[in-house]
Amino acid sequence: MSPFQNCWEYFQCGREPGGSKSDSLGVCPVAVQSSDDGRNHGRMGGRLCWTIAGSPCAPDKGLKFRKCVNCTFFAKVMEEEGRNFDLGMEARPKKPAQ
Repeated sequence: MSPFQNCWEYFQCGREPGGSKSDSLGVCPVAVQSSDDGRNHGRMGGRLCWTIAGSPCAPDKGLKFRKCVNCTFFAKVMEEEGRNFDLGMEARPKKPAQ
């Protein structure tokens, strides 16, 4: 087990694949965001939750990010990563319309 917790482990939300609440609430997009796998030592988007659309912490036009900078998990990731902390706020490519 990694010494670096992902957000679903830290908050014990149960919304990771196979989690206790994934059937009733759905799987959180953070737990399946494969393009962020490994960033900030996390699994999938687990240590960049503040950047992922559809997550409880996703920025809506930049407004929710204010909440994230006061979040204990955000502070924990920032402290653990130190100078290597990846804020992850660069533009993401848009998914093609289906």
